[in-house]
Amino acid sequence: MTGLLPERPNKNGDTIAQAVPGTSEQRWQAFLTNMQWDEAALNRQRVQKMSAEATVGDGVLVLDDTGFAKQGQAAVGVARQDSGTLGKVGNCPLAVTCCDSDARASWPVAVRLYLPRAWAEEPHRREKAHRPVEMVFQTKPAIALRLRDQACAWGVPHRCVVADADDGANPNFLAGLERRQERYVVGVRADFRVSPQRSAMSPGPRADHLLRAVPRGQGRTIRWRHGATGWLRKQCVAVRCWRVTSAGQRQVGWLVGERATRGQAEERKYAWSNRSAAATLEELAGDVHRRSAVEPFHEEATGELGWDQYQGRLWPGIHRHAVTVMLAYRFLVWLELRQRRAVPRRGRPRDPFAPAPRSTAGHATRPPS
Repeated sequence: MTGLLPERPNKNGDTIAQAVPGTSEQRWQAFLTNMQWDEAALNRQRVQKMSAEATVGDGVLVLDDTGFAKQGQAAVGVARQDSGTLGKVGNCPLAVTCCDSDARASWPVAVRLYLPRAWAEEPHRREKAHRPVEMVFQTKPAIALRLRDQACAWGVPHRCVVADADDGANPNFLAGLERRQERYVVGVRADFRVSPQRSAMSPGPRADHLLRAVPRGQGRTIRWRHGATGWLRKQCVAVRCWRVTSAGQRQVGWLVGERATRGQAEERKYAWSNRSAAATLEELAGDVHRRSAVEPFHEEATGELGWDQYQGRLWPGIHRHAVTVMLAYRFLVWLELRQRRAVPRRGRPRDPFAPAPRSTAGHATRPPS
């Protein structure tokens, strides 16, 4: 961890050996691959300490994935695949992440490498990368569900799960959260099917078509956080309706839509939530935008802590490296919390992701007739 924290342009075995007296690149690689230590136990201790010191219990679990460019094909998990982080299809590994975010802090809980099917089902590659034989191919939404289960087993307090439209497009992901009786607010795509009536037998209209029929006057401008260029805001609306599952069943919930406000470039986004009928539009819109809390971890873990600079090619090594990166990130969060306490402010601390105090209180609606 000491080697990951200094301000150096690279955080690989060579530079870490230069920053930490008495070690070498070979010893660093041996620490990640050959030494006998339980990285899962270390991560569990870190998570439990963070839960006790850096949470207020009213947060959300943010499930997401990130990728980082890497040349060559030998490193475990590297393939040409679509990466939202890169903004294109590129040669990279992808990692699924689970983070906790509330009014006090945002921090990583667990990380799991995603293996494309060509990697997961090719015996020679699996053996060469030291990937456990019992681990079969899993989609990114399936890995995200496992990370959610891990967070619950470790006692991470949260009130709901948030994820993006890539997960929301997978019906097994939504069904998995519902089987676990988990509250969620998950992004969906424009062609997400909903039904304005519970008894309807047809799949119902697309999300964008249903929301287009809602009178514009029923939407409200919601401001949720002050950014570098001013308040972050969108025109939002929520409609109580039913999701049609792949088995033909109906699950009641909220379809949330947002569009640009005056002066913004037009952009429409959609989300689905199984929160109760008592949820307000501000609460739903606020949860939709909780997902952005994962971005600082992704950016700082790669840009500051060398998460993307692991030089090995083994499955155990890349996960042990991720654990050390999360441990270093935990130290940075601890420093930030300590600095906040050193500068007391009057009044009750405000949730940075809460809607702005002067935003118009929005009300969710029933579906249009």
